[in-house]
Amino acid sequence: MKRICYVCLMAMGIAGCLLSPAAAEHYVNGVEGIKASTLPPPGFYYRMYNVFYQADALNDSNGDELKVDFDLKVFANVHRLIWISDFKFLGADYGADIIVPLVNTDMEIGAMGVDDSQFGLGDICIEPLLLSWHGSMYDAAFGMALYVPSGDYDEKEPASPGKDMWTGMFTLGGTAYFDTEKTWSASILARYETHSDKGDTDINPGDDFHFEWGIAKNLGQIWDLGMTGYCQWQVTEDGGEGASKDKDSIYAFGPEVNVFIPPAKLFVSLRSLWEYGAEDRPEGNITALTLTKIF
Repeated sequence: MKRICYVCLMAMGIAGCLLSPAAAEHYVNGVEGIKASTLPPPGFYYRMYNVFYQADALNDSNGDELKVDFDLKVFANVHRLIWISDFKFLGADYGADIIVPLVNTDMEIGAMGVDDSQFGLGDICIEPLLLSWHGSMYDAAFGMALYVPSGDYDEKEPASPGKDMWTGMFTLGGTAYFDTEKTWSASILARYETHSDKGDTDINPGDDFHFEWGIAKNLGQIWDLGMTGYCQWQVTEDGGEGASKDKDSIYAFGPEVNVFIPPAKLFVSLRSLWEYGAEDRPEGNITALTLTKIF
């Protein structure tokens, strides 16, 4: 019950906040959508994510809901600058990006008298290596990123926007097209995270593996309609004295609609995913409205 124990302990001011929006991993699943592995052509892009996560269930390591009157609401306004260059490396377009999140978290655990609300800068993600390949019937991507503990963190405030740890993240994925006009597609984007110790403690959260998937139909080069989802597993045990041997997992799926507005050079994406099968973590819904501006 690692993640649950942390939620309860941090509510008593003993352990740190691990919510992302509600667990130890830094990357928030469900924000990239039906063509997650397709990167744009060379150019400069600004992307803004508006992400709302809500959960009123906290499950134990067997997937059973704990009766602790749990309620979690997280809103993140996230700003991402993406640069894709003309420089080729291993046949791919080389790029880089940086992600700056602003996070508002409200968390209640009625059974423990916990009621905390915090807003602030979250942990910044720097991705100095971003490679993208484009073929007649496929796209592919690879990246290496680092999450920096830039967000405020207080062990007595469970809704702290920061996590008090560094995270290295490796990304690999691809999109396949099933017709020459690229109107039907399937995409999968996998990520692996490894974490540092949390602050001055000797607790080292276990590594996480997760992937997002999507199936889409393009209509008139303007609309994309489809289904998307994600799966996430903790793949190594926590380290440190008193660390739990339990590992968490979660799954989700839901619809997505995208539209391209040519006069504004703007992509708009809306998706809503419902989680299921949660073990040792919260279970809820994530909704994301994403705007991507081409410069």
